[in-house]
Amino acid sequence: TSYLQPVWLAKFVATPEGTALAYGSLVFMALLPIFFGALRSVSCGKSKNSSDMPETITGRDAARFPIIASCTLFGLYLFFKIFSQEYINLLLSMYFFVLGILALSHTMSPFMNRIFPASIPIKQYQLLFTQGSGETKEEIVNYEFDTKDMICLVISTVVGVWYILKKHWIANNLFGLAFALNGVELLHLNNISTGCILLGGLFVYDVFWVFGTNVMVTVAKSFEAPIKLVFPQDLLEKGLGASQFAMLGLGDIVIPGIFIALLLRFDVSLKKNTRTYFHTSFLAYIFGLGLTIWVMHTFKHAQPALLYLVPACIGFPVVVALLKGELTEMFSYESSEEVLPHYPTVSGSPASLANSMHSSSSPRWRRNNPPVFNGAPEDGCRFMGS
Repeated sequence: TSYLQPVWLAKFVATPEGTALAYGSLVFMALLPIFFGALRSVSCGKSKNSSDMPETITGRDAARFPIIASCTLFGLYLFFKIFSQEYINLLLSMYFFVLGILALSHTMSPFMNRIFPASIPIKQYQLLFTQGSGETKEEIVNYEFDTKDMICLVISTVVGVWYILKKHWIANNLFGLAFALNGVELLHLNNISTGCILLGGLFVYDVFWVFGTNVMVTVAKSFEAPIKLVFPQDLLEKGLGASQFAMLGLGDIVIPGIFIALLLRFDVSLKKNTRTYFHTSFLAYIFGLGLTIWVMHTFKHAQPALLYLVPACIGFPVVVALLKGELTEMFSYESSEEVLPHYPTVSGSPASLANSMHSSSSPRWRRNNPPVFNGAPEDGCRFMGS
């Protein structure tokens, strides 16, 4: 699912207004989880519970990531070639149904904390699953939640049922935005060098699978799951019932997003009351995404977005660091949990259940489980017009 397809290659030909609205909306939606996820990444490590701590990506993890992603992508390609696409997508839909509910609950939790009426009593709950007995007893699942968390869970479940039954693009986007925000918030690069290794590896991965084979295109067209943001190009003609979509994969948001979040934490560590590197990388992301769209429309050919996003997101901050004489300090920085002093706090007190989305699928699983996005085919997803 890692490419950008010009809309005129499909049977449907979008109007200039519809195309501009679709791609403009996708760019705007992509910026939301990066911005708010980066802010929340600074303060998400303040939780006292070890299970609420973010996943840290090391240099070794970053080096293996493109290989794992390639194997997963090719495995899905073979599955779609051998087995019935209908049954595979049914299984994937149920899997992402559960993940989407947890992710959306986590995303909603800080806002629910702000608007929840003080007059309503808040009750505390705990769900605990253990294995064994006595001294050999081991916790398998252990999370605490309250009334506000249950409300978030109910609302998220309604969205999930809506998505399962209708596959509506708005429900898809709610889950997709939640996945992306959770990814940016809870997946932490340990230093700048690791970020460069990860982005550089996925740069090669993206170019190879888009330009070198038809694997990415085949999986993108077959894979039905909220791993992408979509916006209809025929919205002006058909309203909410529109069916011709432009798409942006979550990998194009999460992968650059976790690097931008790292630069924000580096800004905080400098204690200069400025966010130079965060703003620079954020603007670089906008530039890279815009350049991807421009090249696609100019050359009328599918484009891997990381081909443009990676040089922009790495190059711009490095140039700024060179000009400021802080390049050595940048590459020697080791990510640590900082308190963000001058931005409004948006992290709140996340629901314990949903806050453990970084533990792959279920709350408070042991920490050796892989994160949600590890090795997923969307790690490098692109725009696509259908």
